Amino acid sequence: MMYKLISIAAGGAIGAVLRYGVAGVVQNYMVSMYPWGTLAVNLIGSFFAGLLWALAEYTYLPPQLKTFMFIGILGGFTTFSTYMLETFHLMREGEYYLALGNILLSNLLGIVLVFSGVILSERIVQYFK
Repeated sequence: MMYKLISIAAGGAIGAVLRYGVAGVVQNYMVSMYPWGTLAVNLIGSFFAGLLWALAEYTYLPPQLKTFMFIGILGGFTTFSTYMLETFHLMREGEYYLALGNILLSNLLGIVLVFSGVILSERIVQYFK
């Protein structure tokens, strides 16, 4: 049990630092009121969730590694609460089209990227068979 908690905490720290860096770089590059940084980390996280999940289905990964990757790193990297808060702020500022765009882009592209990650992992597995 203690190893699992340490694994989650270590992965979460890595994911949070990655989120801070990626979101900051993207947001600074885009220079906009729209929360591009949060969108980027959530979409990147969606892709890697699909990729890693499918790879884990085809190969043996120890349960501790799965916990570290999915709950720790990806849990710390993606940020649903920030996405919701930024959408709320856009609506409060009267930026309804940006808020709706944020909801649609985050959800639709997130699902597409999960599928993309799964398809890529299946191709990787087929290549190495």
